[in-house]
Amino acid sequence: MNVPPSTSTPAFQEGPPSGGSSFPTQAIVGLFSRRQTRLITDRVTSSIIKTGGIGIILCILGMCIFLVKEVVPLFQPSRATSTEPISLSATEAPFSVALIGIEEQQELAYVLRGGSLEFMYLAGTTPATPSIPSRTLLDSESVTAVARALGKGHSLAMGTADGRVIPVAIEFSQDFEGKERSISPSVGVGPSIMAAPTPQPITKMAYQSTESDVRIAALLQDRHLWLTTNRTISRPDGDTETSITQVDLTPDIFGHITAFTLASRRELLAVGTEEGKVYNFDLQDSAKPLLAETIQASEPGKAITALAYLMGDRSLVVGDAAGRVSVWMPLREHPGTNKTHMAAIHRFAPHQSTVTDITISQRDKGFITIDAGGEIRLHHSTSAQTLLTLAPQQGVLRNTYFSPKADGLVGLTENNRLVHYQIWNPYPEITLATLFFPVWYEGYDQPKLVWQSSSGSDDFEPKFSLTPLIFGTIKGTVYAVLLAVPLAVLGAIYTAMFMHPNLRAKIKPTIEIMAALPTVVLGFLAGLWFAPVLERNFPAMTGMVLVMPLAIVISTGLFLVLPASLKRHVRPGVEALLMMPVIVAVVWGCLEANAWWEALLFDGHFKQWLQVHLGLNYDQRNAIVVGVAMGCAIIPIIYSISEEALSNVPKNLIAGSLALGATRWQTLAHLVLISASPGIFSALMIGFGRAVGETMIVLMATGNTPIMDWSLFNGFRTLSANIAVEIPEAPHGGTLYRTLFLAGLLLFVATFILNTAAELIRQRLRTKYSQF
Repeated sequence: MNVPPSTSTPAFQEGPPSGGSSFPTQAIVGLFSRRQTRLITDRVTSSIIKTGGIGIILCILGMCIFLVKEVVPLFQPSRATSTEPISLSATEAPFSVALIGIEEQQELAYVLRGGSLEFMYLAGTTPATPSIPSRTLLDSESVTAVARALGKGHSLAMGTADGRVIPVAIEFSQDFEGKERSISPSVGVGPSIMAAPTPQPITKMAYQSTESDVRIAALLQDRHLWLTTNRTISRPDGDTETSITQVDLTPDIFGHITAFTLASRRELLAVGTEEGKVYNFDLQDSAKPLLAETIQASEPGKAITALAYLMGDRSLVVGDAAGRVSVWMPLREHPGTNKTHMAAIHRFAPHQSTVTDITISQRDKGFITIDAGGEIRLHHSTSAQTLLTLAPQQGVLRNTYFSPKADGLVGLTENNRLVHYQIWNPYPEITLATLFFPVWYEGYDQPKLVWQSSSGSDDFEPKFSLTPLIFGTIKGTVYAVLLAVPLAVLGAIYTAMFMHPNLRAKIKPTIEIMAALPTVVLGFLAGLWFAPVLERNFPAMTGMVLVMPLAIVISTGLFLVLPASLKRHVRPGVEALLMMPVIVAVVWGCLEANAWWEALLFDGHFKQWLQVHLGLNYDQRNAIVVGVAMGCAIIPIIYSISEEALSNVPKNLIAGSLALGATRWQTLAHLVLISASPGIFSALMIGFGRAVGETMIVLMATGNTPIMDWSLFNGFRTLSANIAVEIPEAPHGGTLYRTLFLAGLLLFVATFILNTAAELIRQRLRTKYSQF
């Protein structure tokens, strides 16, 4: 038997195989490396996303905290701190009358006691000069009355036992040497004026002065009240001529006079009696003062003990022997007439004892009242609140003075001690009531909601009601949503369910690009182009609203009755393009027939027709203009999100519904809209929030008038537009500044609540209809 030759088998060689035998190891290493890379990338990406999310949350919280920080001081209570009392030097002769004052820096005070004028530095100041010598202006025994002119400056007067009135003017000047500031007073004494034809001691007086006019009301020892007007007239030759008019007002007043005051403009005089009546005199004709009105300002038998006009001379503050304090304002007796009568608008909590003095603020509608027990109360007329109460500490006060900046108070006690209070009260007119509820302002016949932050006069009463701005925000949003929601949602339904895919691919991006159009451009076009066009063609626009639906219905009906051979040439899903010539024809025809529409609908003049028949005024920049412009801004947002929600409904559900015999409209109503409702609701809420915060369109396309009226033909002002308008003129830290931040905080909170509620509702809808 032949044995085949044996084939030698090569011995196994250790070591790595040659050629591609290393591929498995390299593949494993590469796979491991890719996994490591993906893991690292995933971790880095997750960290970036988490950091970004946390950063966004922190930014929002930071914004909220900043807004709250700026708003909180508005509602902090007023407070006062007292400094160490100053004991005045003893006088050589006793005195019965005194006045006290302080310059605006609250470093240097003065006291007029009898005929002696003293200056002293307040505690806590470091004067550049050690002391200022006092001045003796008159013999203290001859001074029987003193008075201060209301308003700015330090204009005083002394009444004497022989019936003379001597004006005293004090001015303060500041000098700087390096970083050191020094305040020095100057005193001017004017020529004496006789308060009455016969010399008699003056027991009480009121005094007002200007460069050319001095008016004095003086109560003499015989209880007669004399009004003296000293007027200096410049003649053409350069010389001056002085005329004096004196009138006895006592015959017009019944009862003993207990208090009286002159208005700062010297045209009004209020006189109070022991029977509780106040006599109001009109002094425009100084030779013939007119008794304009008599009011019962307190309970019969309760004497009027203090009177003062607030800054602006419209409101009169009355204090009586029962401790009651009230503010009276002139109101028109009938709408359309100029005849007025005084009415008590604000009443404050009464003092425990008789009101002895009223000191007004030179900056706002605030004032201070003092009672016989020495209690001090700080009030504000606009907010109708008692802001601060200070208990007596150094005895009963004889006289007080509100510092020129309304941030301090000095008083003189019966035991000749000067007391000084630093007052923190920067926002006296702000309360929740003045911000959101009607307030009775000066010059108004009833409480109203008004926003008016500034005026051309110094005695203006600011009005910071946010309610008209909130109303304007809601009004603009409602009109914009009424236009945008039907167009956007119905357009999204047609695009997603009925439009041809090729046409949809062109229409949808075009509408989405509109969202990138700057709102300032829309506002510019709306305010400067569309508003005048609408005003010129308003009758034609009204005709379009009437004719357009009818034209669309008729054209649709005609299309449906066309023979099938003709309709076969129109591709399904592009039928809407056939409406374009109809829409263009209706718009062109109505514009051409504008005069005809105006004659048919508005008797030839639509503005007059609106005024006569509806009582409405037509403003060029009105709610219609804003509604159209803002609607154009939010339509792309609502359309895009709604269309995506409708397009994302599973196609198998739609196909199954159609296969079971449902029509496309039935499928839309009973399946697609229900399934897409969370997304559509989100689109509506995002559009709503976009409209609430819109600024530039409202700023440029409305008259920015903060009125509360649902009329389509009036403008309005929103919170966001108000911030843009007012913030450049708002002093940092002032009332307007912080009120604007409050408006921003309201927008922030409203948007947060709206978005939170929308998300909760969306989640509930999503859970409820997840079966679809």
